Amino acid sequence: MLPNQVGKQLGHPTYSLSGWLVSKFFKWHNQVLEENAVKLCNIEPNNTVLELCHGPGFGLHYASQLLTGPEGKLFGVDHSQYMHEMASKRMKEQISRGKVELYCSDLMAMPIEENTVDKVFHCNCYYFWPDMKAGASVIHRVMKPGGIMVTTLRLDSLKRTISRRALNGKIWNPEVYMDALQSCGFTDVRLEDNRDKLIHFQAIFATARK
Repeated sequence: MLPNQVGKQLGHPTYSLSGWLVSKFFKWHNQVLEENAVKLCNIEPNNTVLELCHGPGFGLHYASQLLTGPEGKLFGVDHSQYMHEMASKRMKEQISRGKVELYCSDLMAMPIEENTVDKVFHCNCYYFWPDMKAGASVIHRVMKPGGIMVTTLRLDSLKRTISRRALNGKIWNPEVYMDALQSCGFTDVRLEDNRDKLIHFQAIFATARK
C-alpha cells in the first residue's frame, strides 16, 4: 500500500484489502497497548468505562472481564463501520447481556451522557481527530469528576510512520494532545514510559476536573 493509503486506513479502516490488512496490523501492533491501557485505568467492578476508537475490540474484551459488578458497564465508540462490526461480533455475548454497548459514531457525536463515565481509554487515535481540542472537550464532558483517562502509544513506531509520510504534520506529538487535555479541564496530565513483553510504549494519564 502507498503511504497515504496506509494513513487513511489506519484512521478509518474500510471494507477493502487494505482495510483487512490494517485490521491484522491492529492485532499484531495494538494488542499490548490495548491490554496495558485497560490495566493502567485501574478499572473497578462497578465502573462505567468507555473505549474510544476501539478497532477490532481487543481492549473491549480485556475491559469487560474486569466489570464483574452488577453496575459495571462498558461503552465503545468507533467511526469505522468495518471496525464496529468486527468488535460487535467479538463482544456479541456481552452485548446480549446488556453489559456492553457499541456505537458506530464520530467522536464528536457519540451518544454518551454527561458526567457518567469513570474511566476512558484509547490507543493510537488522537492524532487522527480533525480537532484535537474539541475531541478532548467531548471526553471531558462525558466523564465524572475525578474520572481517569489513559491513552497508550508507541512513539518509536509513530516516528517511523511519520518518516514514511503515512501521517502528516506534528499532531502526533503527545505534548500537543496533553496541552489540549489541560486546556479542556483535565488535571494531573502526564506522560510515562512503560515496558511490557519487551515492547517499550508510552502512556498519557489525565484526571477530569469539574
